[in-house]
Amino acid sequence: MWSLTANEDEDESATAHFFLGAGDEGLGTCGIGMRTGESDSELLEDEEDEVPPEPQIIVGICAMTKKSKSKPMTQILERLCRFDYLTVVILGEDVILNEPVENWPPCHCLISFHSKGFPLDKAVAYSKLRNPFLINDLTMQYYIQDRREVYRILQEEGIDLPRYAVLNRDPACPEECNLIEGEDQVEVNGAVFPKPFVEKPVSAEDHNVYIYYPSSAGGGSQRLFRKIGSRSSVYSPESSVRKTGSYIYEEFMPTDGTDVKVYTVGPDYAHAEARKSPALDGKVERDSEGKEVRYPVMLTAMEKLVARKVCVAFKQTVCGFDLLRANGHSFVCDVNGFSFVKNSMKYYDDCAKILGNTIMRELAPQFQIPWSIPTEAEDIPIVPTTSGTMMELRCVIAIIRHGDRTPKQKMKMEVTHPRFFALFEKHGGYKTGKLKLKRPEQLQEVLDITRLLLAELEKEPGAEIEEKTGKLEQLKSVLEMYGHFSGINRKVQLTYYPHGVKASSEGQDLQREPPAPSLLLVLKWGGELTPDGRVQAEELGRAFRCMYPGGQGDYAGFPGCGLLRLHSTFRHDLKIYASDEGRVQMTAAAFAKGLLALEGELTPILVQMVKSANMNGLLDSDSDSLSSCQHRVKARLHHILQQDAPFGPEDYDQLAPTGSTSLLNSMSVIQNPVKVCDQVFALIENLTHQIRERMQDPSSVDLQLYHSETLELMLQRWSKLERDFRQKSGRYDISKIPDIYDCVKYDVQHNGSLGLQGTAELLRLSKALADVVIPQEYGISREEKVEIAVGFCLPLLRKILLDLQRTHEDESVNKLHPLYSRGVLSPGRHVRTRLYFTSESHVHSLLSVFRYGGLLDETKDAQWQRALAYLSAISELNYMTQIVIMLYEDNTRDPLSEERFHVELHFSPGVKGVEEGSAPAGCGFRPASSENEEMKTDPGSIENLCPAKPSDEPDRALQTSPQPVEGTGLPRRSPLIRNRKAGSMEVMNMQCTGNLDLIPLRGRRRRRSGDLPRLSPAISLQPRAVSTTHLASCTQVLSETSSSRPGGYRLFSSSRPPTEMKQSGLV
Repeated sequence: MWSLTANEDEDESATAHFFLGAGDEGLGTCGIGMRTGESDSELLEDEEDEVPPEPQIIVGICAMTKKSKSKPMTQILERLCRFDYLTVVILGEDVILNEPVENWPPCHCLISFHSKGFPLDKAVAYSKLRNPFLINDLTMQYYIQDRREVYRILQEEGIDLPRYAVLNRDPACPEECNLIEGEDQVEVNGAVFPKPFVEKPVSAEDHNVYIYYPSSAGGGSQRLFRKIGSRSSVYSPESSVRKTGSYIYEEFMPTDGTDVKVYTVGPDYAHAEARKSPALDGKVERDSEGKEVRYPVMLTAMEKLVARKVCVAFKQTVCGFDLLRANGHSFVCDVNGFSFVKNSMKYYDDCAKILGNTIMRELAPQFQIPWSIPTEAEDIPIVPTTSGTMMELRCVIAIIRHGDRTPKQKMKMEVTHPRFFALFEKHGGYKTGKLKLKRPEQLQEVLDITRLLLAELEKEPGAEIEEKTGKLEQLKSVLEMYGHFSGINRKVQLTYYPHGVKASSEGQDLQREPPAPSLLLVLKWGGELTPDGRVQAEELGRAFRCMYPGGQGDYAGFPGCGLLRLHSTFRHDLKIYASDEGRVQMTAAAFAKGLLALEGELTPILVQMVKSANMNGLLDSDSDSLSSCQHRVKARLHHILQQDAPFGPEDYDQLAPTGSTSLLNSMSVIQNPVKVCDQVFALIENLTHQIRERMQDPSSVDLQLYHSETLELMLQRWSKLERDFRQKSGRYDISKIPDIYDCVKYDVQHNGSLGLQGTAELLRLSKALADVVIPQEYGISREEKVEIAVGFCLPLLRKILLDLQRTHEDESVNKLHPLYSRGVLSPGRHVRTRLYFTSESHVHSLLSVFRYGGLLDETKDAQWQRALAYLSAISELNYMTQIVIMLYEDNTRDPLSEERFHVELHFSPGVKGVEEGSAPAGCGFRPASSENEEMKTDPGSIENLCPAKPSDEPDRALQTSPQPVEGTGLPRRSPLIRNRKAGSMEVMNMQCTGNLDLIPLRGRRRRRSGDLPRLSPAISLQPRAVSTTHLASCTQVLSETSSSRPGGYRLFSSSRPPTEMKQSGLV
C-alpha cells in the first residue's frame, strides 16, 4: 500500500494521480503523478481515457493557494499520492472563491482549513452537500477563531491553561466589562492579575499580544506581532493596557525563554518543536536559508495525553497548539488548528503515512478495496541515549556577585506616629514583625506620610510629633529623587519593637526606652547597577560560554560551537536565580543577554529568564538582623579597632587567628587604627570642602557626573559619611568603613575627571581598613566563620547538592528528539546549568565553607594548601566574583567506579580593582617559568590531546564502538579522564592573573542510582588564566603527572593563540 519511491518501470496507468484545480495555472512544480490542465473538467475528461484498474478514493484539498501550494503541503501530498488507491485533487482558489459549491468537483475525503480570506461558510455548505469524510472538522474551526471559545473547550476537557479572565467590551454584557488598572496590576471582573501578565485579543486572527512588565523590572511592555522579517516583537515603554476592544488577560508563565509548538496528526501522533520565545528579545533566529530555527523536542507522557485531548476535543486530525513549560508543569496557551511542521522530511513521511492510513481505514471498506491496518506503529519510538567514551559535561553551577553599582546608602530612624503603624498593619507587617516596601505605590504612601508630618511641623513647630525634622527631611528628599519610583533603587524596611528601639546603630540619642512600641524605619537607596556593571555582566556572560566544551575561540562566529550550540538545540537545562535586589536582578539579566547572544532591552530578559530566589533565604539575607555570633564578632572587632595604639602581637592573635595573608598585610599598613581613622576623617572633610568649592564655581553649575549624579548629590553622600563616621563621643563608627571605601572607589573609578585632591590616599587607607573589617565581619576565628557562613548560605548549599544530581532522567526539561535531529551528533544529551546571582555576603560565606568547613586536611594535601594560600592572599571579592562548580560524567565507567565522576571548582575574585596590585598573580603551583623549564610535550597534556582545529569546527562527540570516530584530528580519549591510582593527581589548567580552579578529580563510589556525587579527598586548587571579563585569555597550561616526583611540575607554554585552545567536544 505504501511506497516512498515510484517504480520507473510501472506504466502510467499504475501511477497515482495528483490533480490541480482550475485557476492555479503555473503555480508550483509538479510532484509524483501530478498533472496540470486548463480546468478540472478537462482533467477529468482526460482521465476518462485512462481509467485505473482499481477504484480510486478522491482526496480533495480545499484551502487558499498560499496554503495548498506551500512546501509542507506539497511534500505531504506527493507522499500521499503514493498510496495505490488515493487520488488527490486540489481545488483552485478561483473555484473556491467564485464558483458555487455545486460546481466544485466531488471528493470522498476532504482536507479543508481556514486561513485569511478563506470562505469557511462555503466549505461547510460543500461538506453538507457532498458529505465527504472530513480530516479536520469544519464547524469547530469557527470556535478556533475565538480565543474565548478555545479556552472554554480546553477547560471543559480538563487541560491545564494559565489562569485567565475575559474582558468583553460588549454593551450587551456590561457585567463582563469591569476593568480596574493599578500601577502593577489589573483587576478584570474581580480577578486580579499582577504584572507581568499577558493581554490577548479575543480574535485568534489578531496576533497583537502584549506582555506588561512590573515597575520593579523597569515597566513597559513587549508587543508581539506576526513575524515581519526577523522581528516578532518590540519593547515599548508604555505600561497601560489597551482601552478599546475585548481581551483575555492571563497570568504570565516563566518559560526560561522557550516556547514549545506541538503538531498532531491524529490522536496518537505528536511532533514537538522548541523555539526561542518571541517575547524574549523579538529577534527571530533564522538559519542560512532564512528559515526560523526550531528544534524538535521530546514530549513527556503527560504532554502526549494533552496532545491527544486537544486533537479529539477540537476534532482536528491535523492540529497545532502551543505549550508553555513552566514551574514543572505544561500549559496550553493557544490552539492554531491545521498546522504543518516545516523542513522536516521525517515529519512529512510520518504525516502522509498516518493520513493515508486514516483515509484507507475509513473509506476502503466502502469501495471494497483490499486493505489491512499496517502492523507497524504509527508513533515514533523515543529512546533518549547518552553515548561516547569521553567524559560528558553534566552540570555547571555558578555563584556570581553582582556588577559595578553606585554607592549604597542607608538611614535609620525611630518612628512612632500612628500613620506609620497604620501603614505597617495595612501591608501585613504584624505577621512577621518586619515589612519591606519596594513597590511604587508603597513608597508613595511613605512619602505622603512624610510630607504630612513635615507640613504639620511647619504649621505647629511644637506639635507632638516625635519624629525628628532632619530625618523626615532626608526621608522626603531621598524618596523624591529621580522624580519617579522604579522599585529597584529604593526601599523602606520597617521593624516592630514592642518596647521601643533600644539603641541606634547611628549613634542617635535613643538611649531611653519608651514604654510604647515603636518602629525602626530603615531607608536604603543607591546601590544601582551602573552602565559599567551592565557591560561587565554582559561581557562575562559572553566569555562564560568558554566554560563549556567547544566554546573556546570565536564562540559567536559559528552557531555550532559550545554553549550557543548546546542551548540553541534545546539540550541546555538553564535556570537563572537572583536575589530580590534590583542590582542583582539586572546583573543576572545582562549576564543572560551575553550568555545566550540575546538582543534588546533587559526588562523582557529579566522577567522571562531570571527567577526570584528570595524564598527560604536562598540568595537573600536580612543584613539588619544579625545573629548572636555576628553581634559578638562585631563587638570584638569594634573594640580592637578603637584602640589608639599600634597593633601588637596580641592584636594580631585576636584579629587574625587564621593567619590570612591579605589580613596581615592590611594590618601592617594600618599600624594604629585610630590614627588611620583620624587621617580618613580629615581626608573626608577636605573632600567635602573641595566639592562645596566646586559648587560655588559658575562653570560647575550644570556639571553632570557619572550615571547622572550631580555635585549636590555627591556632596550629600559624603556629608552623611562625614557626620556618621565620627560620633559625638569622638569615637569612630567602624561599620561606616565599608561605605567610605565604597564611595571613594566609585569616585576614583567614575569621577576621576573632577581631579579632587586626596582621593588616592583616601582610597589606600580606606581599603586597608575595609580589608580588615569586611572579611572579619563574617567571623574572626575558623569556628565563627563557619557558624556565620552556615547561617547565610545553608539553603544555597543544600540547593547546590540537589543541582549536582544526575539529570538525564528528568522529564521536565526540553530534550532534543533524536530521530529528527540531523546535524546534531549527541541529541540525547543535555547539560544542567544553574546560575545564582547574589551579594557579597553569600560569596564570602560560601568561600568560608570551602576554606574552613573541613573539606580537606591541608596538612596532608600540598596542593590544597597552595590553593588556600592563594585564597588567603585575596583581599577583596570584587564585583562579578565567581565560584563555578562543573560536574563531568564518564558513562563508559561502571556506575560504582570512582572514576565515574569528575568535579571541578573554579574561582575568580572578580573585576580588576582601581588600585595597583589589587589581586595576586594566581600561581597555584610552583612559580616556575618556561625559561627555567625545558619545553617538553607530555603525552597526557592538552597540547597533545587537542591539536589545533579550525575555529569554525562544530561540536563533536566521540561514539563508542562500533560507530567510527569522526574527524582525524579528534582525540580518542578526553584529557579529563583519569586512569590513575586513588590519590594521584593530574591537573589541566590555563594560567594568567587573579583566578583559581579548585578541581576534585574523582567522585566517591556511588552506592545506588540517584545518589549525589561527593567530593573526594583528591582535590586540586590552581590559578586560572582568566580575567573576569576576558575568560578566554588563556596563555599557559599547567600539568602535574603521575610520573612526576611530589612537588614536581611541568609548564607548557602555548604556542597557539587563545582562540585556538579548544577542549575536545564533550557535549
